[in-house]
Amino acid sequence: MTSKPILRVLSGESVWPPPVWLMRQAGRHLPEYRATRAEAGSFMQLCFNPELAAEVTLQPVRRYGVDAAILFSDILIVPWAMGQGLTFAEGEGPRLPPITDRAGVDRLDVAGAAARAAPIMETVRRVRADLDANHPNTTLIGFAGSPWTVACYMVEGKGGGEFKHARRMIHTDPALFGALVAKLEEATLAYLLAQADAGAEVLMLFDSWAGQLAPNAFRKWVIEPTKRLRAAIAAARPGLPVIGFPRLAGPMLAEYAAATGVQAVGMDTAMNPAWAATQVPGHVALQGNLDPEVLIAGGAALQGEVESILAAMRGRPFIFNLGHGVEIPTPPEHVVRLIEILRAA
Repeated sequence: MTSKPILRVLSGESVWPPPVWLMRQAGRHLPEYRATRAEAGSFMQLCFNPELAAEVTLQPVRRYGVDAAILFSDILIVPWAMGQGLTFAEGEGPRLPPITDRAGVDRLDVAGAAARAAPIMETVRRVRADLDANHPNTTLIGFAGSPWTVACYMVEGKGGGEFKHARRMIHTDPALFGALVAKLEEATLAYLLAQADAGAEVLMLFDSWAGQLAPNAFRKWVIEPTKRLRAAIAAARPGLPVIGFPRLAGPMLAEYAAATGVQAVGMDTAMNPAWAATQVPGHVALQGNLDPEVLIAGGAALQGEVESILAAMRGRPFIFNLGHGVEIPTPPEHVVRLIEILRAA
């Protein structure tokens, strides 16, 4: 029997007050992060410096006492590790050479990806050692991007917009897109299992652009790859929990939760928690879904929204989180207040 609240929730227990962590909790709203980022020199250099990446992963645990540390990295590490170019332009986000044909897919090197991602695993080992020594009730979450979302970036060559090239490709050349997703699944599975071997206790799949798809395409390119990954993880590492986050899935969230086999699903900002509480199977934990803008506002707005979410979630397995990531202008004292409200629930 574990004493870690998040692992208890992911085993199906309703823990109250609910455990809490925040997406992008280690990020630019923290002055200590900005100092470490400046020391690293660039975002990619920070991701691949195990000492500094471990430091920023642990910063919100030390400051806020959240119930989980999530590996500081990026969902585009997997395509980078397979050999697709990746740069981050300040203020512009990621840039990749777009994959538009079979030759581009064939050039992706799945076999060599593990060696290129080795520094990430050293970060995981360092964080786990620190948590075990200093924060024994805090869970370590590893993660990757889900195949649909990562493929969107790989085909489009950048983020933002509506990913029309990827959405068109699934209809005009589904074989090509399927070949890309197959390689992504293989590399993502190896990447996630390596994180587990290094010390991650939970794995999370971020499908940030799931909401771009119509229901039938959602089933084929979001649910089915997630289901295959979850089954492969369960076969290789029995008992290792997985959280899925199909952002902006809307009513497809319930089908995703029932079909994929994940232990928890993340609710985005637009999701009605009361609806999710009745439609998502009771054995699947829910995670979410405070609006990051409310966390910036603080005060009565924060109090009221937190209380509303808690009222909808009481009595079922639940992890408090945001509906998306912490925004840069977020005052750290508002996060402190959020934790206080939750601990007193």
